[in-house]
Amino acid sequence: MFSGLLIVLLPLFLGYLVRIRSTQLQNLINRAVNSSVYLILLFMGISLAGLENLSSQLSRLGGNALLLFSITTLFNLAALWWLSRRVRLSTGDSPVVKDAPTSKLAAMQGSLLLVGVVAVGVTLGLLLGPMVGETLFTTADWLAEWVLYILLALIGCQLRNSGMPLKQILLNRMGLAIAVTLAISSLLAGLAAAPLLSLSWNEGLAMASGFGWYSLSAILIGDQLGPLMGGVAFFNDLTRELLAFILIPLVIHRHTALAIGYGGATSMDFTLPVIQQHGGVACVPIAVVSGFILSLLSPPLILFFLSLSG
Repeated sequence: MFSGLLIVLLPLFLGYLVRIRSTQLQNLINRAVNSSVYLILLFMGISLAGLENLSSQLSRLGGNALLLFSITTLFNLAALWWLSRRVRLSTGDSPVVKDAPTSKLAAMQGSLLLVGVVAVGVTLGLLLGPMVGETLFTTADWLAEWVLYILLALIGCQLRNSGMPLKQILLNRMGLAIAVTLAISSLLAGLAAAPLLSLSWNEGLAMASGFGWYSLSAILIGDQLGPLMGGVAFFNDLTRELLAFILIPLVIHRHTALAIGYGGATSMDFTLPVIQQHGGVACVPIAVVSGFILSLLSPPLILFFLSLSG
């Protein structure tokens, strides 16, 4: 049952064992991770094009993604609102992060680009499918799987060399509390959504374990449950990030924990400049620790829950 889990987790752990001190090499790994994500999402788009009755399948994908997103958001906001009421955080004025996005549209460009890559993959699949046949979709699935292994090793290396010592993570109680609250409420949402999505309980938990890390959740879910459910995971987690960009400026001064936590794993990277810009420098270490913990939890949780199907 756990053989598939071991095969996919092994590259992650091997990557985590590699300590890199060269800044140039770390930058190269960061670029390789980004390239791998784009490549796998392109393959996922090609695989989507191979589905029978594509138009109805895409309609189902959108409906399932909206359902999962709505339930997850309801659970997350309720839990984080409760945490915000229990623990008060202060925000303050501070300079804008260097190179921070100056508008919500600019902040969302990276997310929208990923959607564009999937759309390009679907288009390529529709154009090349009639000429190449099923070989195209089989090859796309095979390539996506091997690029996934490389990506996991690179992500493990990134986490090891992120400069976030374990002591700093454990001592930041607020970051830890936000991460645990977001994780538990997401998993409860996954359990609630599973029967509505015609999924088993463990598949529902896996779908809810992306915590906003849309590129990775789409890849892992798609590899195990097929491109349709991979697409559902992708759009569910992507929509979380897009809503976070809008939500953070509106609520961060009154419900700081909610604003920091809702972005999930993205609080340590994509939504961090917006958190700092509107919440002040005091929010930055909390957001980084929360996002880091969720990023660390997401891959093994997804793979563990999926392995229970075997």
